[in-house]
Amino acid sequence: MAMIYPVIMCGGAGTRLWPASRPSRPKQFIPLAGNRSLFQDAIERALPLMELGGELIVVGGEQHRLEILAQLDEVGATATIFLEPEGRDSAAAMAVAAQWTAQQHPQAVNLFVASDHHIPDHGAFHAAVREAAIAADRGRIVTLGVVPTEPSSAYGYIAPSGPSLSDVAAFVEKPDAVTAERHIHNGYLWNSGNFIVRADVLIEELSQQAPAVMTAARDALEHAEFNGRYRLLGPQFSNAPKISIDYAVMEKTTRASVLPVRFSWSDLGAWDAVQASGEGSVGLHLLEDSEGCLVRSSDGVMVAVIGLRDVGVIVERDAVLVTDLRRSQDVRKVVERLGKLSPTHLDFPTPAPESLKSGAERLATWLRQSALPVWCTLGQGTSGAFETLLSTSGRRIATSHLLQVQAAQLEAYAQAGRQDWPGPWRAVIEKGLPYLPLDGDQPEQGDHSCLPVALAAIFAATGASSVERDATTLRDRLLGDENEPPDQAKSLILLEGALAWAGISADPGWRRAADQIVSLMQDTSDIDHPASPGDLFYRAWLLARYSRLTSDTAALVNARKFFKAGLQGIDLKRGVAVEAVSDQGLLQSGRARLWSQTQWLKASLTLASMADDGPCAASLEQAGSALRAVWLFLTPQGLWRDAMLENGDFIDEPSPALSLRSIMTAHIQLRETLGALAHDGDNSLQLS
Repeated sequence: MAMIYPVIMCGGAGTRLWPASRPSRPKQFIPLAGNRSLFQDAIERALPLMELGGELIVVGGEQHRLEILAQLDEVGATATIFLEPEGRDSAAAMAVAAQWTAQQHPQAVNLFVASDHHIPDHGAFHAAVREAAIAADRGRIVTLGVVPTEPSSAYGYIAPSGPSLSDVAAFVEKPDAVTAERHIHNGYLWNSGNFIVRADVLIEELSQQAPAVMTAARDALEHAEFNGRYRLLGPQFSNAPKISIDYAVMEKTTRASVLPVRFSWSDLGAWDAVQASGEGSVGLHLLEDSEGCLVRSSDGVMVAVIGLRDVGVIVERDAVLVTDLRRSQDVRKVVERLGKLSPTHLDFPTPAPESLKSGAERLATWLRQSALPVWCTLGQGTSGAFETLLSTSGRRIATSHLLQVQAAQLEAYAQAGRQDWPGPWRAVIEKGLPYLPLDGDQPEQGDHSCLPVALAAIFAATGASSVERDATTLRDRLLGDENEPPDQAKSLILLEGALAWAGISADPGWRRAADQIVSLMQDTSDIDHPASPGDLFYRAWLLARYSRLTSDTAALVNARKFFKAGLQGIDLKRGVAVEAVSDQGLLQSGRARLWSQTQWLKASLTLASMADDGPCAASLEQAGSALRAVWLFLTPQGLWRDAMLENGDFIDEPSPALSLRSIMTAHIQLRETLGALAHDGDNSLQLS
């Protein structure tokens, strides 16, 4: 059997299923017949057909990106995703999928399925597809024709030329009721919209029958922007004629075949079809002396139906539909009238997310007024040592004074001083500096790799020459033995320190140190799995900064690779970077930590400002998402929650002091990137 690349088509809005289906949440993403959405059911049907090594492909609208990715994650599936900048009907979408498939495996067969069809018998569907794939492998374009169970004017029809797999004699538009009766009498089949065709055959047919479609698809694929988990097709896609595959190819080709199938099938195109599935009612509802009714209530709403027959009651948070189910097709008339009477009810209200600039200004205010005052009072004892933890109520928790915490807090307050924070940053540093064991005689206090980056901030803020001497001594001691290079975890923080010093010191040893560490990173640039998205983003940020310092293009290439790999760990349902992803790119640990969000933010910002043709809009969008993720963890009191569970709740535990440093460095990167992009000397992100 041929290798099959299933393609799930996610276009369409389903206006006849208003008010549940709307442009921002079309019917394929709604659970209409069971607990999973129709899109997720289509995924489950398609996956077993890749037994010979094909790949799942999804083609959908850019506006549904988050829904597609989130629903794939929910069922633990991966896919090659192509997002359309605008819908151009089925021919262009199929052309893109076929072109990409042919590039991977020229003789592969594509199975094109709609994402909004209901096919309960997966086994029968698989058997039909495998039979059709044999004919497709020989060059035929096979469509599945469903043997009708009743006359219907809701579907198109196919006239077969024989009783089994045979040539198509004719395609027929949706008929009226009388004509539908005649079609069934003559042995016509319902047009299911499923197609099985070898990728190169479809490309050849489109090139002959609809060359403008194929040209636009090729150009859009060539100029697609890959964003870690999906490809946004290039703007050339909009040049494709808006035409269905039936009109573009199937009604013209001499290769069309149809395979009759008898499994249960419905496109759930109206509420009567949803009711007929037997699984369409959801939510809290009571039926009293009522039969044949469909009731769907939104969360928290109880619906009671008394003495009714064959009635649909659909309740959403902003609209209610009550309809005779026999009149379900007339819902589209209501939608047409809404366009004039109340257009706001045509779609769900979606508040605009906070902009990157607004979120950054809010973060600066939070640091200035809440976090920095709290952590230099409650967070620093009278002796000068910093607390490792504070409870969420602001109480000190007795723990040992970790070296890493002392270095991180001193760095944060030195950075605050560089931004003219009006608080006592200088006194904080003077009291805390004695807790840094700079002579190397106190190894029990912890890993000294964190010290150079802290000392760089202190030197930049105070100008103390002794600090630079101490940092140089540390550098030579930590990196002096080339036969025993530091492990990767230590190397990363050492690289951050070397980059910080290279920007403020005339000593060429810091640049050499950075070169040495990056050389080690380049040699081991393959991504291990399971991978931590936070760690991947941190590496991307460091390599991008190194590339900016040295103009090393290889480092920038690796930075982008790490960044894209990190994006596989974004849980779009919660909008956060999780702790780990598997080697298949699936979310492995659903927990999310604050540190990972700050690294996502820093990497996005740095790469946004390093695009060859100006700011990268996709990276700036990522930065906005990352900053909104950071805000999920912060509290108004200047504290934070460190770990989020899979359900979105936070673990009830103290705030770790170390997070202040990661938040402060993210703020510094916001100031640097937004300031460079603004070109207007905007000081709104200052801490003064």
